[in-house]
Amino acid sequence: MLRRAAYSFVMEGRLANRRICVATSGRADYGLLYWPMRDIAAAERLSLQLLVTGTHLEPRFGETVSQIEADGFAIDARLPMALIADDPASLARSSALALTGTVEALERLRPDILMLLGDRFETLALAQAAMLAGVPVAHIGGGDVTEGAFDESIRHALTKLSHLHFVTHDEAARRVARMGEASDRIHVVGNPGLDRLTRAPALTRDALEALVGRPLGARNLLVTFHPVTVSPDKGRTELESVLRALEPLSDVTLWMTKANADSGGQAINDALEAFAEDRPNVSLHDTLGGAYLPLLAACDAVVGNSSSGLAEAPSVGTPTVNIGLRQSGRRAGPSVIHCAADPDAISRALDRAMAGDVPGFDNPYGDGRSAARIVEALISAPPRDILLRKRFVDDEVPHV
Repeated sequence: MLRRAAYSFVMEGRLANRRICVATSGRADYGLLYWPMRDIAAAERLSLQLLVTGTHLEPRFGETVSQIEADGFAIDARLPMALIADDPASLARSSALALTGTVEALERLRPDILMLLGDRFETLALAQAAMLAGVPVAHIGGGDVTEGAFDESIRHALTKLSHLHFVTHDEAARRVARMGEASDRIHVVGNPGLDRLTRAPALTRDALEALVGRPLGARNLLVTFHPVTVSPDKGRTELESVLRALEPLSDVTLWMTKANADSGGQAINDALEAFAEDRPNVSLHDTLGGAYLPLLAACDAVVGNSSSGLAEAPSVGTPTVNIGLRQSGRRAGPSVIHCAADPDAISRALDRAMAGDVPGFDNPYGDGRSAARIVEALISAPPRDILLRKRFVDDEVPHV
């Protein structure tokens, strides 16, 4: 990996910290950003600013801004998006609120870099705002592939709007380079969500049960299903197959989390609520917050179409049954069982996963030391005016 020499910033005759504004829009990115944010705040040459938007500020999604505050982070900007519905027109209006609100926040906060993670529709609005405000973007998670969601297009668009690329594995680095990005702007850091597994103290069973509000079962299954946004029915048919496969498992405690705010998410949540009703073995949550990864580690398997089954589950030795189209093309280790959305096929895959019948738990997404690499790259990155001057590089391969 090519590294630039560290740059100094002088303001009024003294060394000034580089202001890093980190944006988080929901549970999907906050858990991954937690340790990078901690380490940015602790770094001598960096200052943390925090912009909170999206589902964090919505009561119907658990109003998870309270968790951010409980974790001790100071919030510098709150940008409500009025996520009242998930039809295309409503999401467009919410994106417009994110765009205008972010431009105003960036003009007030004057960060040196805006750091974004992932591939959600509101993240694209944040990057567009940074472009208009002349703020360089550092993006975590470029170069991945998810053929079953429009996140794929958003992720690649974010790459072209960004100036520093923190990718999770070497294949992603090569894809970003093929999009014309300079190799000295591409850093293979791994998945920062794994830092929570290596750096956070393990929860006892009693503490985990207190967090989730009920005892763990003799056997436990974590279920997370999000909309398949490129599918005409947004994944409802796939979900019905999953629920049909889960229905006979009355002796297994099913820990379910509701879908994200993508188009089609409300219909999926309605189906989950109907399934959970009158089933004492089902525990349905708006969000599991800090309990999600400990619960993932405690379960016999995870099933659904969340990226956590591919990126985090292998590191805690939990097999994954990955259903359908949403994660198609994403890199996966040997503990991930890919399965068509067919009830019988899902049942067979669940039997394998809950028996631990997988070849191994190698995780292609890193070693749990991503935050330190991100901080190093932020400190050593060139100044803002140089970062903003991008060039398209033909046929360059990153040093990975």
